[in-house]
Amino acid sequence: MDFIDLKTQYSRLKSSIDARIHGVLEHGQYVMGPEVVELETQLAEYVGSKHCIGVASGTDALLMALMGLDIGPGDEVITVPFTFFATAEMIALIGARPVFVDIDRSTYNMDASKLEAAITPRTKAIMPVSVYGQCADIDAINTIACRNELPVIEDAAQSFGATYKGRRSGGMTLIGATSFFPSKPLGCYGDGGALFTNDDRLATIMREIRVHGQDRRYHHPRLGLTGRLDSIQAAVLLAKLEIFPDEVAARYRLGERYATLIAEKFGMGAQARVRAPVVEQFNTCVYAQYTVEVEQREIVETRMKALGVPTAVHYPLALHMQPVFKHLGYSEGSFPLSESAARRVISLPMHPYLTDAHQVSVVDALAQAVA
Repeated sequence: MDFIDLKTQYSRLKSSIDARIHGVLEHGQYVMGPEVVELETQLAEYVGSKHCIGVASGTDALLMALMGLDIGPGDEVITVPFTFFATAEMIALIGARPVFVDIDRSTYNMDASKLEAAITPRTKAIMPVSVYGQCADIDAINTIACRNELPVIEDAAQSFGATYKGRRSGGMTLIGATSFFPSKPLGCYGDGGALFTNDDRLATIMREIRVHGQDRRYHHPRLGLTGRLDSIQAAVLLAKLEIFPDEVAARYRLGERYATLIAEKFGMGAQARVRAPVVEQFNTCVYAQYTVEVEQREIVETRMKALGVPTAVHYPLALHMQPVFKHLGYSEGSFPLSESAARRVISLPMHPYLTDAHQVSVVDALAQAVA
């Protein structure tokens, strides 16, 4: 059993993907070719955003968003400690200080009720993360940000295709940043990402940053980086977009079925041996990962592997506990909900091509592993 099955997806799309890649090989514009422009147009329309800027990775997208807002040394950016390392890494890399806010224990996303207390005169942006494929409470976060005149960058690397109150992830804040890493809900065959904004000035700045800060050839009004999306990756994404709505629907159906099977097997509530993820009523989730909570995770991992079921842990150590962030002054107990989640979460196989029989096998193996 595959944890993520990209081979079946390729079989379904082989003719379209091969034709798209062949088109790039024919015209030879491997960097910033016509496929990039076509993809940006389609993605902007999908998200409901005025501008889309295709970039080299989701990590670069976060960095370029921060650069576009002129954030740097002495500034603070508020985010969460329960996320992939790149979120806080890019804040620190640009010279700013990551300031953490603990998560909502139900959704693993930023607890908006704790946000305002973290704002200081040095705060220059808020970066909520839409973890596991479900959006954070963007309206609540935007309200607090507006009251404090702060921009919001949604780290939507795991939630592309998800909705919040009928609006699509990536298009609900000043800047949305997403990833097209192969394992994402919409993934290319290498690294890739995108930025979204309705702000014309910011879009121009981020496009310049993408090409070493150029506003025209060999003229650099600002510093930038090599942040371009390759034409072949754009070609792959264009082919995958043809079936993306179907795959989003399949992910949602499979997530709901996992929840039903887990409830039948383990019950519900705080005393259940396995805690299934909670999706807010106003959200849809693309289940970039299907993540449950268990006790004695290492034992469960080992037993699942022995039963032929792959698992992964997203994420085993909260960011404030990472050695590189020791200087921030946080310690164990600073963000107890993030720390608790990091000790207990385990992700099960999840992709649009899981069969009902696969899911039954996974949940049966999980029952044996936690026994």
